[in-house]
Amino acid sequence: MLALDNIHVNYGAIVALRGVSLNVRENELVALIGANGAGKSTALSTIAGVLKPAGGTIIFQGESIAGLAPEKIIRRGIAMIPETREIFSGLTVMENLLLGGYIRKDTVEFKRDLERMIDLFPILGERLNQAADTLSGGEQQQLAIARALMSHPKLLMLDEPSLGLAPTLVNHVFKLVARLHAEGMTILLVEQNVNQTLKICDRVYLLKMGQVAAQGLPENLREHVDVESVYLGDRIDAQ
Repeated sequence: MLALDNIHVNYGAIVALRGVSLNVRENELVALIGANGAGKSTALSTIAGVLKPAGGTIIFQGESIAGLAPEKIIRRGIAMIPETREIFSGLTVMENLLLGGYIRKDTVEFKRDLERMIDLFPILGERLNQAADTLSGGEQQQLAIARALMSHPKLLMLDEPSLGLAPTLVNHVFKLVARLHAEGMTILLVEQNVNQTLKICDRVYLLKMGQVAAQGLPENLREHVDVESVYLGDRIDAQ
């Protein structure tokens, strides 16, 4: 479904990604792990069109999307939930959900998806008329995911969905991601919570200093990677 080949991204004189290649197959949950500054969020932002690659190709469903504007990439079927969530804080929960599906024309299916969001996120159903900025951090994360799903994406990208959440809410978020995957959603997940991530993903890429240092099945990666060092950003042993 998605293939990055030899992607380079620069922030001025700083090289953020150095020849990154990865792929995501349909219905897979693929994870990107690595220390802070490894290039994980940069990879997602480049796919989403927020950043422009200095070199390499990005192919989505057989077509090049490298360098396209974010809105065009959304219309191609890629939705990203950034680390900052970026909900519309002054609007209600319902208004946020409606804006999430602004590109859609299928009125009947749109209404069904709206009902599905309320089923997936019961707390949001209880607070449809409540301002988004009055929700707790965990509720805002649920709203960000629900809003992204309202665009009916073919690929869902999540950037640190558990960041800043209480442990009980972290478990809830991972269960939700696993449920979406079990229902057939294709997901590219960036997470610092390595242990939880390796439990739910199909394949994993380890990024180090803007490069793919290791890749493979999660159980195989565990044999070669010091998970604690990945999380702390100290020493990484990969083969």
